[in-house]
Amino acid sequence: MTDKKYKIIAVGSPIVDSLARVDDEFVEQIEGAKGGMELVDAETMKQLLDRVPAQLVEAAGGSAGNTVFTLARLGLPSTFLGKVGNDAGAEFYTNRFIEFGGDPSRFKRGDVPNGRCLSLVTPDSERTMRTDLGAAMTLTPDEVSVDDFRDAQHAHIEGYLLFNRDLMWKVLQSAREAGCTISLDLASFEVVNATKDVLSDILRDYVDVVFANEEEASAFCGEGDDYEAMARRLAGLCDTAVVKVGKDGSFIARKDEVVRVQPILVDNVVDTTGAGDLWAAGFLFGWLKSRDLKHCGRYGSRLGAEVVQVMGASIPDDRWETVERELKG
Repeated sequence: MTDKKYKIIAVGSPIVDSLARVDDEFVEQIEGAKGGMELVDAETMKQLLDRVPAQLVEAAGGSAGNTVFTLARLGLPSTFLGKVGNDAGAEFYTNRFIEFGGDPSRFKRGDVPNGRCLSLVTPDSERTMRTDLGAAMTLTPDEVSVDDFRDAQHAHIEGYLLFNRDLMWKVLQSAREAGCTISLDLASFEVVNATKDVLSDILRDYVDVVFANEEEASAFCGEGDDYEAMARRLAGLCDTAVVKVGKDGSFIARKDEVVRVQPILVDNVVDTTGAGDLWAAGFLFGWLKSRDLKHCGRYGSRLGAEVVQVMGASIPDDRWETVERELKG
């Protein structure tokens, strides 16, 4: 048992998602390749938003945000360390977190607009993302302290923080000093490739649970398509490793144990935004309740399968009751 106020504190970029269904032709007309995520400045973001030929759907996003919003909605006492802006986007994000049951007291407030991500979803359900980090990128190591983590049992960190190494070290050290267990989502293969020189040390010295998809695990391990071997290698550095392989399910490794979790397949994939983040939420929901690895993986698969059937990274209210009953049952 723990007397901590929060079960979880997430650390990452509070981003407002603007989602739109577009055709491939529109994506071909914007700078950068289809698929993945590229950073843009505020002026470029404004121009892109003005050009989108479809109705935009606004939602609270960001990798760690998607995870902790879901955990708050599942009833786990949750808070979020990140920097919001000085505009309506920041108020939208903060109010949405409160509506889901989260505590916004760890948000830092910036003096520039909130971060925003334009997510363009093509008919093949692929996402093309352009992100202006806004206030989120102005969070400095000096603004992070042990006190931010002292009342939390577990810290979940999005891998994009690895691009700011001084900030990442301060977050890791503060969370560990406060007594938190730590999970890290590797976020993208670009993150892995850019941080290979320090990633092994981070996993070994600070991380209890690491989440990777097949591209991220391959970038780190170089094991071809032997995902079980990748999970074992990652688990050799930290306590528990998850390798998610989309339609092929996932591999979860801890010490000498490897659990294969079969996927939950759905007929109507609409948008893959947030699928990995909600998978992590399901896993952590089980893990923080001391469920075995197979149950944790099933919870992750359930949430991941549910969210790909809708636009955005939030499961609608009319579907949520059934999902919540299954996870809490």
